[in-house]
Amino acid sequence: MTTATAEAPPATPTRRQPVAGPSLVRLTGVELRKLADTRAGRWLLISIALIAVAIVVVQLFVTDGPEQTFTAFFTPSLLPVGLLLPVLGILSITGEWSQRTALTTFALVPRRERVIVAKLVAVVLAALGSVLVSLVVAAAGTLAAKATGGAGTWTFDWQMLPHAAVFQVASVLMGAGFGLLLLNTPLAIVTYLLLPTVWSVLAAMIEGLRGLARWLDTSYTMGALLGPDVTAGQWGRLGVSLAVWVLLPLVAGLVRTMRREVS
Repeated sequence: MTTATAEAPPATPTRRQPVAGPSLVRLTGVELRKLADTRAGRWLLISIALIAVAIVVVQLFVTDGPEQTFTAFFTPSLLPVGLLLPVLGILSITGEWSQRTALTTFALVPRRERVIVAKLVAVVLAALGSVLVSLVVAAAGTLAAKATGGAGTWTFDWQMLPHAAVFQVASVLMGAGFGLLLLNTPLAIVTYLLLPTVWSVLAAMIEGLRGLARWLDTSYTMGALLGPDVTAGQWGRLGVSLAVWVLLPLVAGLVRTMRREVS
């Protein structure tokens, strides 16, 4: 007698549901927290706020009463803060490599471009926050000037506000671009501080470079943003200089970061 054995139906393969990665908003929040997590980043943020306050305090003592206005307090704080913001942009990028956290970060988020975008958004938000700090400090200085016998007038051309935002955002993105391109904190900081300065000195010494410097020297093209009136020609020169000093390093740095082996 033979017995028939029923064959078991073939097992249907189970499909794994793809695990959704963290959203860009969450990644940006993480990167914002990272800006203040390290000692260098934390003190840099504190220094930016203290410098803005110090400039207003000095103005209260050294400027004449009629010159103590809201605009007079706001504008001078933009330049020194703008000099420190690029360092913050550099640290936000190179910190992953100097602190050897890149392996963990890119293992958790394999799509590196999403991490980089989150870092750029975080430093842009920090730059916009610095403009708010300058506004608050300028308001406090105006109130103090009014209380101590100064002019304390609130006259302000609101066109300066978007100009200030562009100035600070461009500054921090320039630093982030150098950080992406070099991926080394000391080298990126030195290169950022030295290369534009050398270019400015050469343009001042060599007459043939002066015409080109009007288009490529960021100290010249971005200086127009410190005033309320920016002409179409100045916007054009600003766009060319930012394409060279911001867009080009960002694109080249993104390509390098995407291809670099993480060890």
